[in-house]
Amino acid sequence: MNVLLVDDEEELVSAIAERLELRGFTADFVTSGKAAVAKCREKRYDLVVLDMKMPGLSGLETLEILAADHPGMPFIMLSGHTEVRQCNDTGASRVCYLVKPAKIDDLIETMRHLSPA
Repeated sequence: MNVLLVDDEEELVSAIAERLELRGFTADFVTSGKAAVAKCREKRYDLVVLDMKMPGLSGLETLEILAADHPGMPFIMLSGHTEVRQCNDTGASRVCYLVKPAKIDDLIETMRHLSPA
């Protein structure tokens, strides 16, 4: 699975990418919504993991742009501001929400849940 991780906390997002790669995933990361939009225009991803609260484009704003550009792409939204762990079908895309910091096993389980394969 080819995954894009988006979080303004570079140490955190790079560590998650490294842990996913050790488990057999291909994981790129960027530190802004604007960079995520650009990266998704140059490379195809199976899933995007987005932090909800980022400077510039928020996670939700980034989600809206990416969902419009890539219908059907699944997303995982990470937030430290909610106690919710749920998945929704927004019509164009499937979106799951996890509490940040998410345990790597919970993240992987959710990624597999969203995976089309």
